Amino acid sequence: MTTSDSTGHETPEAPATKDELQRVVEQKAAAAEAAESEPIVNPTPARKRAPAKKAAAKKAPAKKAAAALADGDGAAEPAAPAKAAKRTTKKAAAAAGDGAPAKATRKRAPAKKTVADTAAEPAEQVIVEQGGTATPVVAPAPIAEPGSPTGAPAEQPEAPDPDPATPMTPQAPSESPSESPSEAPSPSPSEAPAPSSSQAPSGASAEPAPGDGGGLASGAGGEGDHDPVDEVTEEDLRAIVDGWSRDPHRVLGAHPSGDGWVVRALRPDAAAVAVVDQDDARYDARQIHPGGVFEARLPSQPGDYRLDVSYGNGEGGTDTFLVDDPYRWLPTLGELDQYLVGEGRHERLWEVLGAHVRRYDTPRGRVEGVSFAVWAPNAQGVKVTGDFDYWEARSYPMRQLGSIGVWEIYVPGVQAGSRYRFHVLGADGVWREKADPMAFATEVPPLNASVVTESTHEWRDDEWLAARERGGWHERPMSIYEVHLGSWRQGLSYRELAEELVDYAVSAGFTHLEFLPVAEHPFGGSWGYQVTSYYAPTSRFGSPDDFRYLVDRAHQAGLGIIVDWVPAHFPKDAWALGRFDGTALYEHADPRRGEQPDWGTFVFNFGRTEVRNFLVANALFWAQEFHVDGLRVDAVASMLYLDYSREDGEWVPNVHGGRENLEAVSFLQEVNATIYREVPGVVTIAEESTAWPGVTRPTHLGGLGFGFKWNMGWMHDSLAYVARQPVHRSYHHNQLTFSMMYAYSENYVLPISHDEVVYGKGSLLRKMPGDRWQQLAGVRGYLAYMWAHPGKQLLFMGSEFAQDGEWAESRSLDWWHLDDPAHRGVLELVTDLNARYRETEALWSLDVDPAGFQWIDANDAGGNVVTFLRYGRPKVADVPTPTEAAESGDGGTTPAGGQTPGQALAVVCNFSGSPHHGYRIGLPRGGRWREVLNTDAEGYGGSGVGNYGGVDAVEESWHGQPFSATVSAPPLGTLWLLHEG
Repeated sequence: MTTSDSTGHETPEAPATKDELQRVVEQKAAAAEAAESEPIVNPTPARKRAPAKKAAAKKAPAKKAAAALADGDGAAEPAAPAKAAKRTTKKAAAAAGDGAPAKATRKRAPAKKTVADTAAEPAEQVIVEQGGTATPVVAPAPIAEPGSPTGAPAEQPEAPDPDPATPMTPQAPSESPSESPSEAPSPSPSEAPAPSSSQAPSGASAEPAPGDGGGLASGAGGEGDHDPVDEVTEEDLRAIVDGWSRDPHRVLGAHPSGDGWVVRALRPDAAAVAVVDQDDARYDARQIHPGGVFEARLPSQPGDYRLDVSYGNGEGGTDTFLVDDPYRWLPTLGELDQYLVGEGRHERLWEVLGAHVRRYDTPRGRVEGVSFAVWAPNAQGVKVTGDFDYWEARSYPMRQLGSIGVWEIYVPGVQAGSRYRFHVLGADGVWREKADPMAFATEVPPLNASVVTESTHEWRDDEWLAARERGGWHERPMSIYEVHLGSWRQGLSYRELAEELVDYAVSAGFTHLEFLPVAEHPFGGSWGYQVTSYYAPTSRFGSPDDFRYLVDRAHQAGLGIIVDWVPAHFPKDAWALGRFDGTALYEHADPRRGEQPDWGTFVFNFGRTEVRNFLVANALFWAQEFHVDGLRVDAVASMLYLDYSREDGEWVPNVHGGRENLEAVSFLQEVNATIYREVPGVVTIAEESTAWPGVTRPTHLGGLGFGFKWNMGWMHDSLAYVARQPVHRSYHHNQLTFSMMYAYSENYVLPISHDEVVYGKGSLLRKMPGDRWQQLAGVRGYLAYMWAHPGKQLLFMGSEFAQDGEWAESRSLDWWHLDDPAHRGVLELVTDLNARYRETEALWSLDVDPAGFQWIDANDAGGNVVTFLRYGRPKVADVPTPTEAAESGDGGTTPAGGQTPGQALAVVCNFSGSPHHGYRIGLPRGGRWREVLNTDAEGYGGSGVGNYGGVDAVEESWHGQPFSATVSAPPLGTLWLLHEG
């Protein structure tokens, strides 16, 4: 073996040992790793970035103070030999151990250096000046298998281009200037989740919450062992200052170092920083990076410390603030939360992600702040910025938790009402300003910052929720009033709507209100169907608690609330969900699946577990946090079909070669199964316009699992029929009757929705032919036919009083119509329809059972008449006891129990322009049939053709029924006749 230069002493007579060879391998590996450590995104070496750092340093008072410690010409102090530096460090540590003031240590510190100055020094010198090898307060768990939520953070990313955020003013915290360093934050009377007992420090207390993380780190007053950390290098500091550190808490905060401790703080623009320990001992910090990183040395582990920070006030002096250190706090996501997030199974995702006000009791008093957490797995770095740092995005780089892709930080001092955004360094090396995907409140559009909020609403709808929980809405009355909150009456807030809208809907007899999407959206002209903040009610009408008040008030008045929900697609606004971390994160990466050509929007990646979790949790969020009673899922057809609105070659088949979106099918099944399991009594409704089978079939039977489906076929056919002149209707009679061919294939809602009164389609009134009297009569007759048809009813606002004009979101409804008796008559009819509907169980108790419907005559096309029967659920007769049977003379035998027939309602719809007198119809029962509704009554504005309160059925077979009666069918009118016996 030849002599090796690497070992330096190997000879043929004395070959290298195994340890020596291993050391050589490690040296070469370290050299290769160092050679490859240059950033990819921004390959400029640190030395070349120095001018920018120097320019920044000139602006900060702290930099000027540091320069005063250098030579008279302002040049940085030359690098000392490593040996001398080590001696200086030992002396400083000894002085600290002897109780010498930290100020003396600060005086011995070298002048502050720019990045270029430090880069020119030997690596050993840089490490020594930074306090040597330090240990993190909370060491991350060792890296686990790929996808593990508890693994260690990934390696530091390559250095990126600078964040475009430009400092404008010195950063002063929101706290008021302190008179003395020992002043503690004032306690707050309210409670909040606390750190887990295993993580809470000695002397710190808060009410524990299952699975909750957070609380003080052990190095901030607690106890515990500390694993050694990697050396704090200039690259570590640069990563923190520039915002691309994956774990700033490893460097910042309190850490053991040698025979003492160090506290490092990030305070850009500070003139001076000192650490004030729990016992009020004060330790001055020196600046170790021109970007605002300060370091103080302590003789022992700090307790519940604070930072005393001074900023130049622009008048030659300084203002001092006593603030908490965000980098001394443990993660606010517990291990179970992290695991569930990583698996995409956290059904209460909103409790761990987003911005949450949290309060913790510490020896110095209660600490109140806000935890921020955001999912951005491909980001190289994330910072939170807002009102609390003057939007400079320099003070609060976040840490990445394990391998789950969540970035988190707890910032003491931030309060509810603060605005914020995330600065995200994407995988492509580009900084993006993003709103929080989990924001619970936002600015009023067109502004788009997220807003910290905390609910104080006290619910008073327990009675409603208890009644809702029994479910069974298929067999209960549902009459839905669809509303666009912004244009029902313009200018009303949530709280004003809680009074005016709720009272109006109750007086009209509706059972439910359905709101067009209330989740935040930037463009009002989208009516809410292009959502950017799925967890925030739009701020146009008030706060989230104001919306809670609206729902609460509706429940107390007996009204259910349904909201439109849009999981199919989302807009491409650069500040929202799209390309959130520089990659296709929420959307599918393939534009053939990830973009919706009709609306110019992105399509969610339904096959990604975290995206599904985001949406499933969002559905639960509205039901549990806002007590909504139903979700109407928009554009389901666009989710189900891969070729929806696409030409050949513009879509990709599924794994079986078909056009069905199997991932979307699985997602819809998951969200429906979860909603019905977790929130009994809440319903889901599909706006699905195709013949997809099993939309309302339970998921365990292979269906999508919705509670109801909009009957778009009935809507199109019936509106097409009534839009024709009566003389032509006889040729299209099947448009009235065909709906019963599939009426029980799904559980249906009959919708006359917003989509039918916009974009040139005209109002419901304008769809009717003839003069104004005929149009109004046509509306009345059609609505009564709709209410009697199997299925629940949905009517868009304005149609209840036959508004003449087409709906527009930019103006209020034409309420002046109610001054016209003819239009008011339509509203009175709708009120009576709802009242009779609630009273008549034949119209809803067998709504999804074919036994609840029977044709009398479906074939009178020449007369433009359809007649049919609706039946209520039969009543089970009481079974007599043996004693009762014996007393009745039945010899003591017990007769078998039976059923008494349920209600029977006969419906006569005359869509011709003239009355039919003496019109005979078959009836299943003899006796009196009371006229409970006549749309041609004079009180509604009709001509008064009627039956004097009812008819009597005689034993004369007709239409296959054993009895029959003659009725007067009014022109363009509908009759309801209820059997009374």
